[in-house]
Amino acid sequence: MFDEVVVGVARNSSKASLLSVEQRVALARAALADVDGVRVEAVDGLLADFVRTVGAVAVVKGLRGGADFDAELPMALMNRHLSGVETVFVVGDHALAHIASSLVKDVARYGGPIDDLVPAGVAEAVRAALRGGDAG
Repeated sequence: MFDEVVVGVARNSSKASLLSVEQRVALARAALADVDGVRVEAVDGLLADFVRTVGAVAVVKGLRGGADFDAELPMALMNRHLSGVETVFVVGDHALAHIASSLVKDVARYGGPIDDLVPAGVAEAVRAALRGGDAG
């Protein structure tokens, strides 16, 4: 679909992140290290500014279901207004639709297995952060 993909890792002011942006960037880079044409960068500020900085021609967002679309559409419209860049929505694999960061954290918090839900390295980082240790 694209010659190059830039994965932008941002801070979401409406969520309490377990891991810092820097930790999440490092984990995403490790998970995607063998994927050609992909790089991971921290987003510091507005996504609209980030897409201009990296020269993006589109923002790609994955959707698990209708609730994701309802949440993402206003952001897509604002990003288009601010940057002129369109958002492309990609429907995710139905078999993975139940996986959300909040649920992964809840399962891990109570000692449940999450290794099959997240990329290698992420599970241990989440468990370490929940223990209060250094997650990355």
